[in-house]
Amino acid sequence: MIGYIKGEVAAIYEDRLVLENNGIGYNIYMPGSSLELVEGIGAVVKVYTYLCVREDAMLLYGFLTKDDLDLYRLLISVGGIGPKGGLSLLSVMSADELKFAIASGDVKQIAKAPGIGAKTAQRVIIDLKDKIDIVSQFDQMYADNGQKTQALSSVREEAALALVALGYSQTDSYKAVRNAQGDDVETILKSALSIITQI
Repeated sequence: MIGYIKGEVAAIYEDRLVLENNGIGYNIYMPGSSLELVEGIGAVVKVYTYLCVREDAMLLYGFLTKDDLDLYRLLISVGGIGPKGGLSLLSVMSADELKFAIASGDVKQIAKAPGIGAKTAQRVIIDLKDKIDIVSQFDQMYADNGQKTQALSSVREEAALALVALGYSQTDSYKAVRNAQGDDVETILKSALSIITQI
């Protein structure tokens, strides 16, 4: 019904903000990670929304990017994950981190979210693993002035797979490589190894 709302931030609370548009203040529930990125009261922001209609309420859930909204829609399609559960997951992890956790079957990482137990985390992985392509996600993260650098992304992917072969989880491996310095496998691998020991 409502794709997005662009307006001025009138108030920010722990779990939501009030966005004013044409004299109407919309209560929009958002992940904590998104609320932290809002510049403050008076800032003009565009929030992509999901309208949840219940018998006793109509609630708006919002995200700063369409990718986050798309991931949220996938999450709430899983049995046992309601609108609040989906929000909880995206509050403790970024969309990329959650996608990596799902793709690599990292139950512990997903179960860290409040209200999400191990069984629900397993259900998220089973239901969404085939819908999230970790390789294409990985490729999208490496770009030069908005253009994909195919050679660099494949070098980083090779480094990540090397870490997995050394026994590190796929989630941690991709996270470390994402933050590693260098443009050849050996340099990236050395940098990633120093990062992964701190994860």
